[in-house]
Amino acid sequence: MKEVNYNELKKGGFMRQVQKDHFSLRLRVVGGRLTSSQLKKIYEVANKYGKGYVHLTARQGVEIPFIKLQDIEAVKKELSEAGLEPGACGPRVRTITACQGSSICPNGIIDTTELANECDKRYYAQELPHKFKIGITGCRNNCLKAEENDLGIKGAIEPEWEESSCTFCGLCQAVCPAKAIQIDEKNKKITIDRDKCTYCGRCVKSCPTNSWKGKPGYLLYFGGMFGNNVALGKQILPILFSKEDVHKVIQATLKFYKKYGKQGERFRNTLERVGWDIFKKELEKAIENKGSDFYE
Repeated sequence: MKEVNYNELKKGGFMRQVQKDHFSLRLRVVGGRLTSSQLKKIYEVANKYGKGYVHLTARQGVEIPFIKLQDIEAVKKELSEAGLEPGACGPRVRTITACQGSSICPNGIIDTTELANECDKRYYAQELPHKFKIGITGCRNNCLKAEENDLGIKGAIEPEWEESSCTFCGLCQAVCPAKAIQIDEKNKKITIDRDKCTYCGRCVKSCPTNSWKGKPGYLLYFGGMFGNNVALGKQILPILFSKEDVHKVIQATLKFYKKYGKQGERFRNTLERVGWDIFKKELEKAIENKGSDFYE
């Protein structure tokens, strides 16, 4: 009898259950989006090969439990008919998660679905020292909890005030959660404290005369980690306005981790050991195309 390579099965999304020769299949769901025909196929496979139910994971994944060892190839074939395939497990870039973003949500600032699909094509399943999670959230409401990811991306707006159309109604000051906006009615001036500003864009969205203009961008967080040890990701770069700069940073981050990370070491622990300042300098060089070892 051929020996079962459980590591390869796990790498391909089939995770061993406590029940002998049974597996829970994790599917590749990019940005939390599935078509109705894919849902129908998942339903069919769960009924035919599983026990008629699925498990929804904390990272927008779908798992089909109780897949028998002898049915694995048949399951993969049937799922492929609907454009479905197993997800990545183990020490590699995991499935990209995302909220609905600006294409659906009124609060959305960036197109999270588009960015998630791009990240999936560029980085999904890359081999790394440990698992690596990328999460994309469309605004400061932070539905995808960017700081919990190894690399989190958050939509943001850099606001600018134009005096000519302002009526000094005070709405922007009232809605600012960081209390970064101050109105000087006597001198007809509005100031914004950039150190306090969280780039939420509420001043822009609420202004009735469009005197607040907003430039959409991306805030990135590094080293988030949940599990046996918990740490929130750090924002070590200013807001980025170019999506290609975001990809430069992601690529440089993965190469940095590949070079310095020890097998079985989480990315946050690598950063703590090697040094945040060293990492930040490499990211800055990657953005500026100034010879970083971690971006081509």
